[in-house]
Amino acid sequence: MNRSLLTSPRLYLTNLLTQADVTVNGTRPWDIQVKNNAFFENILTKGSLALGESYIDGWWECEMLDEFIHRILRHRLDRCVRLNPPLLFNILKARLSNRQSRHRAPQVGERHYDAGNDLFELMLDRHMIYSCGFWQGADTLDQAQEVKLDLICRKLQLTKNMRLLDIGCGWGGLVEFAARQYGVEAVGITISREQLKFARERCTGLPVEIRLQDYREVNDQFDAIVSVGMFEHVGYKNYETFMKVVARCLAHNGLFLLHTIGSNRTTHTGDPWFDKYIFPNGMLPSAKQLTTAIEKLFILEDWDNFGTHYDKTLLAWHDNFERNWPTLKKRYSDKFYRVWNYYLLSMAGGFRARYMQVWQIVLSQLGRNGGYTSIRCPRCSDSSK
Repeated sequence: MNRSLLTSPRLYLTNLLTQADVTVNGTRPWDIQVKNNAFFENILTKGSLALGESYIDGWWECEMLDEFIHRILRHRLDRCVRLNPPLLFNILKARLSNRQSRHRAPQVGERHYDAGNDLFELMLDRHMIYSCGFWQGADTLDQAQEVKLDLICRKLQLTKNMRLLDIGCGWGGLVEFAARQYGVEAVGITISREQLKFARERCTGLPVEIRLQDYREVNDQFDAIVSVGMFEHVGYKNYETFMKVVARCLAHNGLFLLHTIGSNRTTHTGDPWFDKYIFPNGMLPSAKQLTTAIEKLFILEDWDNFGTHYDKTLLAWHDNFERNWPTLKKRYSDKFYRVWNYYLLSMAGGFRARYMQVWQIVLSQLGRNGGYTSIRCPRCSDSSK
């Protein structure tokens, strides 16, 4: 064991951060400013949970928090802080129980997505898409999300009068776009009551049905199925169940597109800080877990990774959050501000470090005759649907 870890947690952590070119109380924007000396031992005993909680409590500041996180993750310093009580507790809970069961699934809706439509309206784009945008050919957040929505519709090969299911439809942005631009009929399901009300209102007059429903309860038939930014809430014990539901509901010649954040390593639990403050019971799937879940059910037609686009998306959300905070602070506390500031910027740093990925996976049940043509770029201005 490193002698400095035993004699001086401050010296050990300071030396560790130096490996990522981060200086404690330094002058550069990514240097960390420590205001409470208890910070050092707390980090070494409680890991990522302590890092986030100590920021919320004002124990440290950083002008460029996203770059600070990018540097420590890019240099894999997270691996230098070994298993700690919060992480061990999360692992034990994940092993002993199904944290994403039907009974527990609504928790993330109640604690996160029901935080307030006013918050998300001011933070997100005009379609209110709460997932990674696609910035190739886009200059603004609105454009990046619209390019992504069109990319999804084209990957699914949507045509008029097809029936589309959106598992985890959010505020209805994708089903509204698909109905208006591609002429499909759509069903969107969510477990958030606030999203339900908003999505139903925005889709008024369109051939779109929005349901408050768990994915395990769906039994309808659809020509195409999509799920964007929802699989992170499914949990490893339910991956196969999720895929079986999709297989049950998808037409034999249909396509399923899964858009999800992905982990570089197989785990069975989420980060303790994000589990406690942002996404209860959430976890990121690995490539191994996904391929195991689809085996014998689907043929893998396409796998696209554009995780580097999430860094820019999160910074755009953060800019909107900061700009609109004078309005939001009338309803939300200073603690809420620091929680969401840390959430958005630490995620941006994580994607910049390639610590996490964004995958779009296209699956079919029988395999497309003649093969599937992969799509990687925005629609050309002179092309037609």
